[in-house]
Amino acid sequence: MEHRVSTAVAASPEQIWPLFMNLERWPELTESITSLRRLDTGPLHVGSETEIKQPRLPRARWRVTELDPGHSFTWETKVGAVTSVGAHIVTPQGQGSEITLTLSLHGPFARTTGALLSRFTQRNLTLELDGFRRAAESAPA
Repeated sequence: MEHRVSTAVAASPEQIWPLFMNLERWPELTESITSLRRLDTGPLHVGSETEIKQPRLPRARWRVTELDPGHSFTWETKVGAVTSVGAHIVTPQGQGSEITLTLSLHGPFARTTGALLSRFTQRNLTLELDGFRRAAESAPA
């Protein structure tokens, strides 16, 4: 099961990418993240880990599994028998960009968990997407 949200943004990928990489700022950008703590230092890289607390969810440790600098990164967390894989993607679009966020669930209980949390997940992705859009569009060019 995959959730996907996208929006056009009146900002360049070069303005959006630093927002993706400044993880510590994410709780300011969206109410879907209560707290976030990097578990390593330096630039985000494959293998980087971050602990995130979201409302109504247990604290989770996310590990970066793919990184295409300036374009996308993918990370995953496992809770019980369900692995969640999230991606943050920015692509050029005309004079601005498009931001796409995805969350897919894998494992023996993924379908059931996904169905139970579908509206909650969609809401959180939309809140995060809107936060990135607002921050990018209000940043100096």
